[in-house]
Amino acid sequence: MTEEKFVTCIVCPKGCRIKVILDEGDILDILNYGCKRGVEYAREEVMAPKRILTTTVAVQGQNIQMLPVKTEDAIPKELLKVAMHETKDLSVEPPIKIGDVIWPNIAGTGVNIIATRTLDANV
Repeated sequence: MTEEKFVTCIVCPKGCRIKVILDEGDILDILNYGCKRGVEYAREEVMAPKRILTTTVAVQGQNIQMLPVKTEDAIPKELLKVAMHETKDLSVEPPIKIGDVIWPNIAGTGVNIIATRTLDANV
């Protein structure tokens, strides 16, 4: 059975509305893309969507109570809730530098959670 899915490409500012034609889960055709990167984006978005997780973790014993963090790379969309659950009770103690690994291998993805802000020890 043929099925059509539409995705809005976010690779560049053009925002192409790409049409993906599927047959029993296999991609038959990708249409309405403006560049090669759009084809790759649409294929991944339909077959195995991924997202960057951004969240916060608690900071121990400081005036600043939360540290913004994110995944180093995109993780499978279906693992976002698992990853959020893993970060729920995390807390850190300064000093922390941007890019420091806060939690390794989130949700078994091989991707680390990293700090997106520097915190000195006396914040």
